[in-house]
Amino acid sequence: MAPLSATAMHCERIVKFPRQRILGMFLAFLLASGPLLGQPLGRPGLRGKSDTLLGSPALKIPAEEQNEATGIVRGTISDATGVMVAGARLILTHDDHSPARDTLSAEDGSFVFIEVKPGPFSLQIELAGFAPKQISGTVHPGETLVLPPITLTIQAASTQVRVELTEEEIAQEQIRDQETQRVIGFIPNFYVSYVPDAAPLRPKQKFRLAYKTSLDPVTFLFAGLQAGVEQATDQYTGYGQGASGYAKRFGAAYADFAIGTFVSNAVFPSVFKQDPRYFYKGTGSPGSRARYAVKSSVFCRGDDRQWQFCYSVIVGSLVAGAISNAYYPDSDRGVGLVFKNAALGIAATAGVNLLQEFLLKKISKGVPDNSNTGSNGSP
Repeated sequence: MAPLSATAMHCERIVKFPRQRILGMFLAFLLASGPLLGQPLGRPGLRGKSDTLLGSPALKIPAEEQNEATGIVRGTISDATGVMVAGARLILTHDDHSPARDTLSAEDGSFVFIEVKPGPFSLQIELAGFAPKQISGTVHPGETLVLPPITLTIQAASTQVRVELTEEEIAQEQIRDQETQRVIGFIPNFYVSYVPDAAPLRPKQKFRLAYKTSLDPVTFLFAGLQAGVEQATDQYTGYGQGASGYAKRFGAAYADFAIGTFVSNAVFPSVFKQDPRYFYKGTGSPGSRARYAVKSSVFCRGDDRQWQFCYSVIVGSLVAGAISNAYYPDSDRGVGLVFKNAALGIAATAGVNLLQEFLLKKISKGVPDNSNTGSNGSP
């Protein structure tokens, strides 16, 4: 039994020794591995680590783990008030078009790029609500480049406003141009449009044009000259002679013009929605232009830009003639004279239109630069 016991004890020692040694080695391994167990799994070193995680301020980069062949770029981002900015996106690029890298700023506004290729680089900073910013620098092998503090500014609100004139405002601008048009520099020539597709006039604009024409000093001058000729030829004998006769003739001449202007160029054009202006043609053969001018005495353009029979001129001439019966002598009144004068007025309009088409533009001042070079259509 002794040999057997001794042998068993000897074998037990042989068996137990490796077991104790293995256990001791395992415990020693655990103690030696303590610091490693506190690290994230799969972290054999810094290579392959994302830049975003490295942007965390809690992460330290041991000097012995830095790659001497590359560099590190770090810095901080704040707003204009000095508050550190988190979540800003940073994009690092190189001039050689190598792949870009990006990261986000940490809660304390810090960021870091590791293993940055040596040489010049550009850093683009973007964050919603802030103006984009770009900086550049150069990093050398083994260098930790700390950039100056980066300050982002609030992006100014950009509002695009498209301003367009209304049709009424366009017409008003065109009227202002027309009111500068004067034959040989002083005779009003307000009722002709040299714009091919002029904006239609509103009623108040038609009355404004009539008002402007009626109160022009040249209108009073012509009324005075007409009264002088009528007195010299003893026309409308019922008015008599002398200062009283001249005043009556002057009043009648001015009243004919003012009433005719308002009734035919403002009142009825507003009622019938027609344009009182003559639209200069300026193109085509002389014959076609002459026919256009004559037809424009009885046809006009509507506010819908369509040509139509000009009720405004016909009815306006008859109404103005009827009103004149109130201030002309008895011998120069009557229904027959009203129709006769209306017909003469239409003929006179045709004659003036011919002058507009072939002569007056050449001797008028204030004609706009965008005057008609195309056709207005045919009435």
